[in-house]
Amino acid sequence: QVQLVESGGGLVQAGGSLRLSCATSGRTFSSITMAWFRQAPGKERDFVAAITGSGGTTRYADSVKGRFTISRDNAKNTVYLQMNGLQPEDTAVYYCAARKWAGGLTSISLRSDMMDYWGKGTLVTVSS
Repeated sequence: QVQLVESGGGLVQAGGSLRLSCATSGRTFSSITMAWFRQAPGKERDFVAAITGSGGTTRYADSVKGRFTISRDNAKNTVYLQMNGLQPEDTAVYYCAARKWAGGLTSISLRSDMMDYWGKGTLVTVSS
């Protein structure tokens, strides 16, 4: 069982930055693929970014590429999402997710229904 707890959300002006953290439990963190998703009001939950267990491979949604960076510290059992150049359209609840299967980061394998564990989310609001 893996428990995920997000933190770091808040209100920021357009162009600003935030860093989200996701603290996890469990002794197998370094073998688990981690991802961030987001869900805006009235919309579906969308993939944002993912990182393999070793941290050696990452993947991003086109909408955040070049602005967001996913990273992890396996010694701290924590994954991060550094968000720069935030825009109002980035406003959403951001969820941390874990996928037990240590496969690649393909678009199919990173669908929300492929994730095994979820955090409760943290709200990010970007004002214009």
